[in-house]
Amino acid sequence: MSDTKLGTRGETVVHETAIIHERAELGQGVHVGPWAIIGPNVRVGDGTEIGPRVLVERDTTLGMDCSIANGAVLGTDPQDLKYKGEDSVLEVGDRTVVREYATLNRGTSWSGRTVVGTDCLLMAYTHVAHDCELGNHIILSNAVNMAGHVLIEDWAIVGGMTPIHQFVRIGAHSFIGGGSRVPQDVPPYCRVAGNPLKPYGLNSVGLERRGFTPEVRKALKQAYRLLFQSKLNVSQGLARAEAEVQPIPEVRHLLEFIRASERGVTV
Repeated sequence: MSDTKLGTRGETVVHETAIIHERAELGQGVHVGPWAIIGPNVRVGDGTEIGPRVLVERDTTLGMDCSIANGAVLGTDPQDLKYKGEDSVLEVGDRTVVREYATLNRGTSWSGRTVVGTDCLLMAYTHVAHDCELGNHIILSNAVNMAGHVLIEDWAIVGGMTPIHQFVRIGAHSFIGGGSRVPQDVPPYCRVAGNPLKPYGLNSVGLERRGFTPEVRKALKQAYRLLFQSKLNVSQGLARAEAEVQPIPEVRHLLEFIRASERGVTV
């Protein structure tokens, strides 16, 4: 454990029952609760709070001002039969909140890492599997369970009790209703829900709250109608949208996301 430090963030405080490996590094103003265990090659950023009974097993970096709640388990081995003990890491960005009993595994040799970005909220009992990559400002509601290799772009929200299939991509600013099953890619800026999963229009409320202009929302709506509310197939819808909709960055991202899909998109 690093020496206790004093500064603008205050004193680093470790409860007497906590176990800190000699190769762990704690930043300034870190608080570690009772019975927490922090293993080797773990780095905890300034101001982060580690709650009671938290396990950060190994090879994990936590950013500044994170909050890890009671019983959460981070940095454990991947739940993948192909994993043979190779070196891999878990990286969590600044100001991310991990609530009770969430589990976050390290990566495998496929990518070497599992990543959660900044300003994310992972609610109780969520599972982030090996080689997943989460962007920034993401919300995973209670008991979202991700298989390996899932990619979630910035500002996406996933409702509770939702399983996500391996290698699925979830686009930026999308919203997935609770209790859904996600076997295919979810396009950015859209709302989807159900089992089978179906699109329910643009995430209009989310886009407005995040400052998207009326012009941007109008262009996205035009593209959405061609892609999901016409009799065109996906290829035809992409071609029509490229020809008819103003090519602003958000529209280009929507079209490129769909074109790059390997699992297919929710339609």
